[in-house]
Amino acid sequence: MSDSVLNAQALCKSFHDGTQNLDVLKSVNVSIQAGESVAIVGASGSGKSTLLHLLGGLDQPSSGKVELMSSDLSRCSEKKLTQLRSKYLGFVYQFHHLLPEFTALENVMMPLRIQRVKKSIAREKAVALLEQVGLSHRLEHKPAELSGGERQRVAIARALVTEPACILADEPTGNLDSHTADEIFQTLVNMQKEHETALVIVTHDPKLAAKMDRTLTMKDGCLQSDKTA
Repeated sequence: MSDSVLNAQALCKSFHDGTQNLDVLKSVNVSIQAGESVAIVGASGSGKSTLLHLLGGLDQPSSGKVELMSSDLSRCSEKKLTQLRSKYLGFVYQFHHLLPEFTALENVMMPLRIQRVKKSIAREKAVALLEQVGLSHRLEHKPAELSGGERQRVAIARALVTEPACILADEPTGNLDSHTADEIFQTLVNMQKEHETALVIVTHDPKLAAKMDRTLTMKDGCLQSDKTA
């Protein structure tokens, strides 16, 4: 059985801009293996986030295909696609996207409750993860009562609570000061290694990218391999 979690083949994405087509991705091929960490870097507008959205099944390619755990996402119904994302993927964004009316604990429990996991089990797993990211004292605080770094720690715990095969992170430290960004990044990497999940991170920070197993660069719609650790 292949150890590939995500596999993209001849992936293209174009957008219509008036009378013209804008080719954002041009025949991109990439494979993400179980447990590895990969950074995607490149200039603004190079297609990094577009690629991440396609890998996460949040958008459809113009051509080519993405396979998640050997399932071709283009052949999945919306219901099946939602199930695959829920089971195998965790998402961390530049902005935490926590639900403001719920506590940190409730936010982390939410993905499991959506999967109809028993409340007591969801709570136990959420508490354990929040303790791992150093927030055992903030379980009952709502997002507005947390710092930016604390909110991102909650988002990391939420991404991991379903025990996904891969975390997709889009500039997860881009909205934080440099000190907090370093702490959050290290938390994310530590959790990724401890839980043995793959990690794909889009970042502008070369120092963060250098800490990944592999670095890939988006340039002119194409993906280039820079480094293997």
